[in-house]
Amino acid sequence: MTGREALLTLERLRSATGGAAAAQKRACLAVLARRYVRGARAVERLHEALCFLRAHPDDAGVLADVTAMLASFSRRSDLRRHAHALESTGIAGTAIRFSFYAGTARWLAARWGNRLTVDWKAFANREALERVFPLISLFSETPGLDELDLGVRGWVKRLKGRDETDAAFLIRRLAALGRDSFENEWAYEALDLPLVLAPGPGGPSRTEAAAEVPAVSFRTAPLDGGRPDVRREVACPPARVVPATSAEGRRFLDLAREAMITRQRDLDVFQWGDPHDVRLAHFPDGLTFVVIGAVPERRLLLESVYGFLTLKNGVPVGYVLVSALFGSSEIAYNVFETFRGGESGRIYGKALALTRHLFGPDVFTIFPYQLGGYGNPEALASGAWWFYQKLGFAPRAPRVVKLMKEELARMKADPKHRSTLATLKVLASENLYFHLGKKRDDAIGLLELPNVGLQVTDMLARRFGSDRERAEAVLILEARDLLGLKSLSGWSEGERLAFRRWAPLVTILPGIARWSAAEKHALTAVLRAKGGRRESDFVRLFDRHRKLRRAVATLAKGSPT
Repeated sequence: MTGREALLTLERLRSATGGAAAAQKRACLAVLARRYVRGARAVERLHEALCFLRAHPDDAGVLADVTAMLASFSRRSDLRRHAHALESTGIAGTAIRFSFYAGTARWLAARWGNRLTVDWKAFANREALERVFPLISLFSETPGLDELDLGVRGWVKRLKGRDETDAAFLIRRLAALGRDSFENEWAYEALDLPLVLAPGPGGPSRTEAAAEVPAVSFRTAPLDGGRPDVRREVACPPARVVPATSAEGRRFLDLAREAMITRQRDLDVFQWGDPHDVRLAHFPDGLTFVVIGAVPERRLLLESVYGFLTLKNGVPVGYVLVSALFGSSEIAYNVFETFRGGESGRIYGKALALTRHLFGPDVFTIFPYQLGGYGNPEALASGAWWFYQKLGFAPRAPRVVKLMKEELARMKADPKHRSTLATLKVLASENLYFHLGKKRDDAIGLLELPNVGLQVTDMLARRFGSDRERAEAVLILEARDLLGLKSLSGWSEGERLAFRRWAPLVTILPGIARWSAAEKHALTAVLRAKGGRRESDFVRLFDRHRKLRRAVATLAKGSPT
């Protein structure tokens, strides 16, 4: 076989199983290990086929061949020839270009700072950066900064250390701006620094990204490409959920961040992940979700947000973003392109089962972006809306319900009918819901949770105006008095932070003055959980506190003036 023939055969055998298929795959791999393939696209196709087989190996022989080829992939002559054309694919031996968020940029600078540079040709905010120079320098440097025009790039070259790259210098100095990580994030991201991460040993890349697994699940049957029964799936919890140690948590966080940056993406909950709140949820057939919570200072006031990194035999194949509260969860689901068309439906069912196991929701919500709304043309073109509708998710907005019924009638009359992009845009403009029980209105996507913040704002504006610092100090004392807390002695830093953030809301909870001592004590436990080790504990405690749940829902349903 030629390299081209071997690659085409390997791709054709992607879903085939059995001893004969495994033998054919190994024969193709043997050819491709020593043969050159022509063109950048062919190199990328080979890489994706190898990654897929690493996640879904037929047997130990196929896995060994694939692992060896991936380990040496950056040294292939065809890869080196087309490395420039393959930039930002995440393939080992190629560069990555992206304007990363502040936390991720600092993480990159700490690990691969010597390979990180600014793409000056693509940088559009030079005047803004020039105004920042006095803030990231010593005052004794200002005579030169004020009078000499070296140009932005020239000044960075002059300011940085001899062994520092321009990007590493800027990222480290900009990290000193602001009183906290939020102000620093605002200062850094306003500059929108385009970064280039050159290839080198130790990653990051998609090529060798994988976690060690105690045992590999080899594929003995075709991949399950069917549609899951949501009600049946959510009733089947994971085989086991195991807390990671802090050291393991850091390693899995690194893997999650690598999985995103090598695909030119960034996810807040991975960027600000807490190594102390990482768990492994194991399902059969080598499927594992790495459950990652955010550090206390990066948690939302109300909903709890978790990220699941999806692993198949240790290989990252996608991620899930879950927001939970009020016995409901918003689900954002993504399968990386390499692994689509395999068992996406099955994995989605397991993601719902894990969400149910961790947070106990009986309502699942899908926001428009996942369906193709809010500027997601990929989901729109794929017909994602109908994928979820066929699983049992349904709209509640009257105009979308009406359009759905019209489309279903057309499909019944003509099985070949497909919704136009214009129709899909309307369908994808509103949320979808799956109710395990009776339909209810106090769920994420139905409750107007932003109104809770507006109610707090109205109170603060009325009582304190611009003096928000005094407001915080006064309301902390008022909230403590309401809850009968003499002090916060013995509380962790995260728990104190959660109390400080919640204090204004506590003081305006409808009817709280008439709550019993036990109900106030239970609210105290809810607040501590918001800043505790696992934010999922907060969701469970909040949802069990009927008066708190009802009070927050009342604020959400209100109409702030």
